[in-house]
Amino acid sequence: MGAAQDESVIEHLRASGLVAPGEVPRMTPLSGGVSCDVWRVDTAKGAFAVKRALPKLRVEADWFAPVERAESEVRWLRRVGAFAPAIVPAIVAEVPEEHLFAMRFLEPAQHPVWKDELIAGRVDPAFAAKVGAALARIHAETANDPAIARDFDTGALFHALRVEPFLLYVAQHDAEVAPRLRALAADLEVRRVALVHGDVSPKNILVGPGGPVFLDAECAVCGDPAFDLAFCTTHLLLKAVWLKPDAAPLTESAAAMAAAYRAGIDWEDADALMQRAGALTAALLLARVDGKSPAPYLTDAADRAEVRGRAKRLLAASGTDLEQLIAGWREGRE
Repeated sequence: MGAAQDESVIEHLRASGLVAPGEVPRMTPLSGGVSCDVWRVDTAKGAFAVKRALPKLRVEADWFAPVERAESEVRWLRRVGAFAPAIVPAIVAEVPEEHLFAMRFLEPAQHPVWKDELIAGRVDPAFAAKVGAALARIHAETANDPAIARDFDTGALFHALRVEPFLLYVAQHDAEVAPRLRALAADLEVRRVALVHGDVSPKNILVGPGGPVFLDAECAVCGDPAFDLAFCTTHLLLKAVWLKPDAAPLTESAAAMAAAYRAGIDWEDADALMQRAGALTAALLLARVDGKSPAPYLTDAADRAEVRGRAKRLLAASGTDLEQLIAGWREGRE
């Protein structure tokens, strides 16, 4: 980011009271993934993180998304923080007209990124179970709530960030699976059950001293909670293909997360939700090799072909729930 842009962000932070008049804070760029700019800002009063949404995402395909997703993320963080403050960072300022906000900075030494822990071989199924339990709590606390339906009526944003690039984009390029993917997409767009994060990935979860801390809720929507569970399961199963020496504990982690989540379902029939999660996981596995946002770490052609073939077989099957899918993935069968 250039000096002029730096100063623009600092001026907004001064107006919010986070930076003192005349103070020039140190701004350190952090990894914002494909969708945003993120900085650590150090001031005389301490450090905080600042995030600003990008109109065009950093991927090879043309992928544009509404910058208003920053305001949706703030609403998600505040809503979840109201009943579970330990699992989200606190918001300290918001500049909605700039699609920018600031939140408490969590030191990496005490809050490592879960993805980094997995890559380092520190795979803990007990922590994955905590992720599943926390997700179930978020969904249980917000299920069938008219206020959630009103405040997170963000279906157009969810379509742009999730339904189109992950399901419909693949359907447009693969006639074999197109009918199944379009049916799943149509169901996602009309099912409004609970507050969905939309990007539950190990890269967006910190391993805090007391359990998981969730970040990056840009895709938040009142939608199908099965999507959150499927999205995170997809990442764990892909890493089991990529990080072969740790394949067993990674699939065990997926199973532990799914079991803990199932135990917390009290807003609808658990079997029905787990079946939807199984179908969505199959679709998302395929999307992470053939969609607009392929998993950047899955670069080996043989690994990508394996995931593609297994995902297509799962999509062709019917009635496979998430726990059955995970068990089959672990054993190398569908």
